Amino acid sequence: MFHKNIKLILAGAILITSVWQFTENNIGNGIFLILLSLIPIFLYFKNEFILLAFLKLRKQDFAGATKWLSYIKNPEGALVKKQQGYFNYLHGIMLSQTNLVQAEKHFKKAIELGLSMDMDLAVAKLNLAGVAMSRRRKLEATNLINEVKKLDKQGMLKEQIAMMKEQMKKI
Repeated sequence: MFHKNIKLILAGAILITSVWQFTENNIGNGIFLILLSLIPIFLYFKNEFILLAFLKLRKQDFAGATKWLSYIKNPEGALVKKQQGYFNYLHGIMLSQTNLVQAEKHFKKAIELGLSMDMDLAVAKLNLAGVAMSRRRKLEATNLINEVKKLDKQGMLKEQIAMMKEQMKKI
């Protein structure tokens, strides 16, 4: 993994090379290099290891997702703010299976850093509501569930919200 600034420098160098190819009347090479420079720019905004961890998580391979995330050594320096949010979001999802204290910490940090999709934010808050419910903090869980309802525009989390409300009645 390259540092985020190195990715931008690499994209700039490829663009400069493409301009040079245009001046040398190698139009095909110039167009190819412009398209090639889009890869480091894309990877600046979407980290390759986070993308691979999402793919592993989609297949329910938590060990594989953890392996890909472990390649990110310094998330504060190597990732932009939104990527740091998703880094913590993924760690929270994986830790929610085993360690609720650490999962809560990661979910709170992910929400603080920001997630670009409302659905991801809703899932993070729903998991936080589950942690709050398990710790008998009913008011906090209720507030988080109400926020999840506002964020869930497609209604994909209706069943989970209803299940959480039923469990809250038992507390």
